[in-house]
Amino acid sequence: MNSRGLKAGMIAASALMASALMAAGPVQAAPAPPSGEVVATTLSHAQDESQSALDAYWTADRMRNAKPANTINSGWAAEGRSVMPKAGQEAVARAPKQPVVQPRAVAQSAVPRIGKVFFTQAGTNYVCSANSVQSGNQSTVATAGHCTHDVATGWVTNFVFVPAYSNGTAPYGKWTARSLHAAPEWVSRGDINYDGAFAVVNPLNGRTLAATVGASSIGFNMARNLTYTAYGYPASAPYNGERLYSCSGASTADRIGGTQSQGIPCDMTGGSSGGPWFVGSGAAGTQNSVNSFGYSTQANVMYGPYFGSSIQSAYSIAAGQ
Repeated sequence: MNSRGLKAGMIAASALMASALMAAGPVQAAPAPPSGEVVATTLSHAQDESQSALDAYWTADRMRNAKPANTINSGWAAEGRSVMPKAGQEAVARAPKQPVVQPRAVAQSAVPRIGKVFFTQAGTNYVCSANSVQSGNQSTVATAGHCTHDVATGWVTNFVFVPAYSNGTAPYGKWTARSLHAAPEWVSRGDINYDGAFAVVNPLNGRTLAATVGASSIGFNMARNLTYTAYGYPASAPYNGERLYSCSGASTADRIGGTQSQGIPCDMTGGSSGGPWFVGSGAAGTQNSVNSFGYSTQANVMYGPYFGSSIQSAYSIAAGQ
């Protein structure tokens, strides 16, 4: 398949099976920062002003109506920022057929440390999934890179984490971010191999995030082909984004796009981006990836980035703030 056809087949988990097209091969962009350097930013709103403002901004209706981040990182689009291959597109017609995997998403009760992140990008409100992870500051949230930064328009704003979100409610509050952190490969060129990011949130009511909802252990540079359980809040049909779901299964290599990401059997859709992957059979395990993307030519498989040294460096800077 040519590179244009490959781009046309790859879609973000933020709208899995109905989302932005992404480039599977190298993307031409500005040079990356020096090796090992991690790009971070402080959000534009100050904490002294943001908590009350964002509490007021993220009403139940705005949270329900936020879009899965299907146009974030528009550089992934094969052409014209379209959201799906055009009807009859020859490259897609030539794409190899993949075996159908039975859907695996199972409805779950809310988990206090797993929730949604809401943010604004280029004037539009979006939603992804996320998880509280252990750190020295007890205030670190793991999500997908494409839920924090866009190559074309930069860092997102109005970012809040809502743990255990349920039908427009925030049972543990809305946690505003004071900084966002991602690997340079993601920030400079939107390299899908590095689609992991971390937010550092402010204390709420005098307590840290981990003290309020708990935090998962997190691992890096672990073995490949492990068995995972992935969680998220899928919002695109047939789901509505109002409850937590999970998928589980053994991970396999990406044999379509040749990325370093791994895939598991999963039919979660838009809004699940950034949801945690745990090693083992449940949410009590160690987080080792996030929901990232899928292919329009491959049914019911979700891919997550390998948590290697670059994503680990982003985490280390976030955790130390």
